[in-house]
Amino acid sequence: MTLPSTGLPVEAGIADILTALRTTRRVVVVAPPGAGKTTVVPIRLAEMLHGDGDTSGRIVMLEPRRLAARAAAQRMASLLGEPVGERVGYQTRDERRIGPRTRIEVVTEGILTRRLLGDPTLPGVAGVIFDEVHERNLPTDLGLALALDAASVVREDLMIAAMSATVDADAFAAVLAGSEGSAPVVRVDGRTFPVEIHHHGLRREQRLLEATADMVLTAMNGDPGDVLVFLPGIGEIRRMHTMLDARVGPHVDVFELAGSLSLAEQDAALAASAPGRRRIVLSTDIAETSLTVEGIRIVVDAGQARVPRFDARTGMTRLTTITASRASADQRAGRAGRVEPGVAHRMWSRGEHQTRRRELEPEILQVDLAGLALDLALWGARDDAAVGQMSFVDPPPRRGLDQARMLLTRLGALDAHGFPTEIGRAMARLGVHPRLAAMIVNAPSESQRSLACEIAALVDERDVVRGRPDDLASDLGWRLEIARGDLSDERMDRGAVATWRRRVEDLRRRSDVSTTLVTGITTDLGTVLAHGYPDRIALRRRRGQFQFLDGSGAWLPDDDPLADVAVLVVADTDGDRRRARIRRAAAVDPDAIPDLLADATTTVTSWSWEGDDLMEVIERRIGSVVVTSTRRRPEPTPEVSAQVLARVRGIGLPALGWTPDASSLRAR
Repeated sequence: MTLPSTGLPVEAGIADILTALRTTRRVVVVAPPGAGKTTVVPIRLAEMLHGDGDTSGRIVMLEPRRLAARAAAQRMASLLGEPVGERVGYQTRDERRIGPRTRIEVVTEGILTRRLLGDPTLPGVAGVIFDEVHERNLPTDLGLALALDAASVVREDLMIAAMSATVDADAFAAVLAGSEGSAPVVRVDGRTFPVEIHHHGLRREQRLLEATADMVLTAMNGDPGDVLVFLPGIGEIRRMHTMLDARVGPHVDVFELAGSLSLAEQDAALAASAPGRRRIVLSTDIAETSLTVEGIRIVVDAGQARVPRFDARTGMTRLTTITASRASADQRAGRAGRVEPGVAHRMWSRGEHQTRRRELEPEILQVDLAGLALDLALWGARDDAAVGQMSFVDPPPRRGLDQARMLLTRLGALDAHGFPTEIGRAMARLGVHPRLAAMIVNAPSESQRSLACEIAALVDERDVVRGRPDDLASDLGWRLEIARGDLSDERMDRGAVATWRRRVEDLRRRSDVSTTLVTGITTDLGTVLAHGYPDRIALRRRRGQFQFLDGSGAWLPDDDPLADVAVLVVADTDGDRRRARIRRAAAVDPDAIPDLLADATTTVTSWSWEGDDLMEVIERRIGSVVVTSTRRRPEPTPEVSAQVLARVRGIGLPALGWTPDASSLRAR
C-alpha cells in the first residue's frame, strides 16, 4: 500500500505521528477539519507496517457516526484508486464491506467494543485509531478504555492513536500514557480559507426556524456557492424543507442530511451541485466534522443541538434541544472555508456567543449507562473498584452505574453478585439497548421473539410516522400496522419504514428467528414490550392520567386512543420529572401483569362491610400500586367468624340485622 503525497496539511506531521507510534505505541493527533487526518493517517500507518515487514496487521479506525465511517472508507479507497472492500473497508451496525485483502477497517456503533469483548487480544490488528474523540460519545469513550485495558494486559504491542480537531489534548495524552506520564501530542496546522462570521440576534417576535429560513434566502442572494444549514433534528429539517421549497428558485435543490436517512439520501446531500445549479443542505450536527460537503461556501447555523439526557431519578432518557457550544459553532463555521473563502451566519448575537459553553459535557456523564454497565460486567469490571482502575477520560458516574446495574439485574442480565448471566450474554450479542435485548431474549416463544424484533426496531429507529410528537398518537400497535403495511396512513415515512424493515431483518437474524413479516396486530404486543420495560408499567387513575409503579405520574391527551386503557407499558416519554408526557406505549392485559412481575407482586386480603354484608377484598399489588382488586362474599371460615364477632362487639346486637319478628321475640 503506497500512496503518493496527497499534499494535505497532515502530511507535514506524518513522520512525527509514525515515530510516536513506533516508539511509544501511543499518540494524540490534533488537526483542524480538512487537514486530512481521517484519510491520510490510517494509510500512512499501514504503509509503515508493511515496510516493517508486518503484512498481516490491520488498522481499525473508530468513527463515531455511521455516515462518517462510510464516507471515510470511500475517500481512502478513492485515493488508492480502488473500490471499497478491497484494501479499505468499513463495518457499521447495518453494513459490512470488508474483504480478505482489507488492511484498513473503519468501524462504528460499538463494533470495536463487541470485538474486544469477544477477544481482548484483537488478533490480526496492529493498531486502533479513535477519530473525532472530541465528540465524547459513549461508544468511543468505552472503546478507548477497553483498548487501553487490553493493551496493558495482553497486547503491549497494540498501537493506539486518538485524533480530533478540537480536543483537550493533555487529558487524552495522560489517559493514553497511563502511569507512564504523557503520550506524545502531534499538532498539525490546517489549510482553511478565511470565513467571515456574522451574528444575527433574534427580535422578540421572531421564531428561530422562520428567521433561519429568511437568512438562508438572504445569504444566497448575497454570496455565491452552496448553503449548509445546521438544525437540531430531523423534525426541524423537514419543516425547513417545506418552508424553502415554496420560496427558492427553480435552479436551487434542497437536500436533507441526517444519520437516520437512507444511504441514497445521504449521498445526494454530499454530492456536488450540477453545473448551473445551487443547493441547500439541511443538516444535523452530523456535518460538523469528518464529512466533506462539496461546494459549500455559506453556513447558516441555527445554534442548537439535540442531545440525550438521562434522569437518574426517573430512570428515563429524553432528547433535549440545547444551545450548541462555542467549539461546535466554530466547527460548523469552518465548513464554509474548506475550499475557498466563505461566510457563516449565526442566528444569535455576539454577546450571547460569549455566554455559551466552550464545549458540551461528554455523553458518559449525561446518558443511560445500562449498555455500558453490561459491557463492563462482561469485561470483568463488575464493581466500582474495578471500573475505577480503567482508563476513562471521565469515569462513569457512580449513581448512574448503580441504577444501570439495578435495571440489568431486574432484566435478568446480571445475577445478585453482578456477574453476567447467560441471558445477559445473549442480550449483549444483539447490539441494542439492554431493555430491547431483554424483550427479545425473554420472549417465551419464537412468534413473540419475532414480534419483539419488530417492536425493538420501532423503538430504536426513528419514528415511522411524520409529524410533531405532540400531534401523534402514542400507540405502538398503530405504528406497527403502518410499518407492516396493514394500515394506510398519509403520515407514513417511507424512508423510516424501509429502515425499520432492514433493522427487523437484522435483529431476527441475530436472534435466530423467522425472517418473515407477520401481518395483523397481535394482543401480545404489550406483554412482549413489558419484558423490556417492567418498571415502565403504568396504571390508569382516570382518563389520560397514569401512574408508574414507582408512584410517579404520566399523562396522555384525552383524545389519544390509549387514554382510557387500564394498563400501559411505556417505551418513551418526554422525560418530564413531575408529569411525563407519554410518547410511545402499548396496552397490556391487566391479568398478565402479576405473572410478568411475579417477584414484585404481593397479595393483600382485607375486609369491609357493605351495609350488613361482610365483603372479602383481595388486592394484587406491585409496591404500593394496586394492580387488580376483587370483592366477594367470603366462605365461612374462622377468620370470617372473627370479623363478625368484632363487628358485634363494636356496634352491639343491632349489627346482627334483627328482623321485626326476631326483635319482638328478643323483647319478650
